[in-house]
Amino acid sequence: MDTRLLRYFVTVVESGTVSAAAERLHMTQPSLSRQVRQLERELDLTLFLRQKGRLRLTTEGREFFDTAQTLLGHHREAAEYASLLAHGHMTRVSMAAPSTTLTDIVAPFVATFQASDPVPSVSEISLDSEIQLALGSFDMIIAPVRLPRSAHAAHLADPPVHAYVPSGHRWATRQHVELEELIGETLIVPTMHFKARRAIEAVLDQAELRPTALLETQHSQVAQALTAAGRGVAILTDDTRYGLHPLMIHVNGEPLKIRLYAGWRAGHHAHRTLQDLSHRLRDFCLALYP
Repeated sequence: MDTRLLRYFVTVVESGTVSAAAERLHMTQPSLSRQVRQLERELDLTLFLRQKGRLRLTTEGREFFDTAQTLLGHHREAAEYASLLAHGHMTRVSMAAPSTTLTDIVAPFVATFQASDPVPSVSEISLDSEIQLALGSFDMIIAPVRLPRSAHAAHLADPPVHAYVPSGHRWATRQHVELEELIGETLIVPTMHFKARRAIEAVLDQAELRPTALLETQHSQVAQALTAAGRGVAILTDDTRYGLHPLMIHVNGEPLKIRLYAGWRAGHHAHRTLQDLSHRLRDFCLALYP
């Protein structure tokens, strides 16, 4: 339905006469009369009774007048909201991240949001998610993966991959452990869905090293729990739990780290807002991983 015809009808009712309405709308009276009749034909309703050159609302016309006002109100709101979106305004922001990133970084970051910030929604995605598809489904992706060149990307931080040991372990007073030392331990690792597992596998393969034993778990928290129980050394990027001691893993003298990015699709209507949000997230990450 043409909202222009609804506006003509509402203006005629509010003005009281076609001539007064035509003046308000900067139209000729005959032209406005034709538009009102066209609306009646489209609706298959008689909105006005025409008596001696005057118009009177029918009962159905009175009922439809309320509906027409409501529809025009919604139309104005939609137009105003579209204008805000076109100028980069966001009332909500959807973010997605893999499990560990979501728990240790995104959720604590969301806790710093102010009332003036967009209302956030956070979803978990797999590390193997189709990033291009995810960029179309969410406003921002935060993940330890390289983003397509077509997307806007911001490097956030380089979280370390830690080797976690119990407080009574012989390494508990140290700050780092060499990669070669790890192979004499039972390594407790998450599945290949976690970046820490992929990172440690990559450097072990490159160095042609194999651990004495490997214990795989579906959940990183379980890996730390098993370590606390003395079953081995957990290899993770997660925050420390159960009183464990984190050790940097040195590979050729350098700590093993992963690279964390925030990204959003090119052409996003709120590019500047997301860019500002990524800068805040970067500062938040740098405070966690100086």
